[in-house]
Amino acid sequence: QLQLVESGGGLVQPGGSLTLSCTASGFTLEHYAIDWFRQPPGKGREVAACISKGGGSTNYANSVKGRFTITRDNAKNTVYLQMNSLESEDTAVYYCAAKQKFHPFCTFTGSEYNYWGQGTQVTVSS
Repeated sequence: QLQLVESGGGLVQPGGSLTLSCTASGFTLEHYAIDWFRQPPGKGREVAACISKGGGSTNYANSVKGRFTITRDNAKNTVYLQMNSLESEDTAVYYCAAKQKFHPFCTFTGSEYNYWGQGTQVTVSS
């Protein structure tokens, strides 16, 4: 079975932190660039962060730059998204997606994703 599974979502207060994990099963994650994209309720999809296959290149949406950090541990077949200083506007379902091409400007490229997960809910509220 080829699958990506996100975990780590939950409820957090504004200003708080949360770390999401994305683990691949059935394939080797190191052969893929990874996007973390999110979809707020009733809104469109936005790529929050992206990372190259080896982890040497990363980029972020302007809305999260300086607050979010994407990393990967290919030995563990896992990609992480550390989210700090969370705001209510960060509330969304967060997805990880794997693709063969790295786009440094982190645009949503749904047709290029080989795999993506079921998403994990992040709610930022006081």
